[in-house]
Amino acid sequence: MPGVRADDYWMQPSVLVIEDSASVRRLIDVCLRPLEVEMRFAEDGLIGLDAARAAVPDAIILDIGLPGLDGWEVLSQLRSAPETVGVRVLVLTAHAQPEMADRAAAGGADAFMTKPFRPNDLRDSVEALLNTNAEALPVDRAGQVAGTK
Repeated sequence: MPGVRADDYWMQPSVLVIEDSASVRRLIDVCLRPLEVEMRFAEDGLIGLDAARAAVPDAIILDIGLPGLDGWEVLSQLRSAPETVGVRVLVLTAHAQPEMADRAAAGGADAFMTKPFRPNDLRDSVEALLNTNAEALPVDRAGQVAGTK
């Protein structure tokens, strides 16, 4: 087709970050820039859920300790809605107890990571989420996506 380049058909993957801390949102933005993904941000659970429904992202980074609707409820609603059931979700939380990773996996999260995080680990985990066609990525007890190291 004349005038149409092959890269006109290429679409950037999109990542929605649902995180109440402005400094963590900025850090995530900087960490993921090398992936050349479209980044969108929401500062609370309800806004994040609405954003995910309005324009379904390829992946979501979800904090648990959110104002209003907490991350567990957001995850539950994402997994129960037909339009967002297949979106990859990385739970990112300051709660480092092993049972949190188990709860995230049981709730349908594809990956789990604790704060503080290493920028390369976050980037690798998000890249794995965006590049996988598997049903779900296993979460190990250390909070890393299995097989990304």
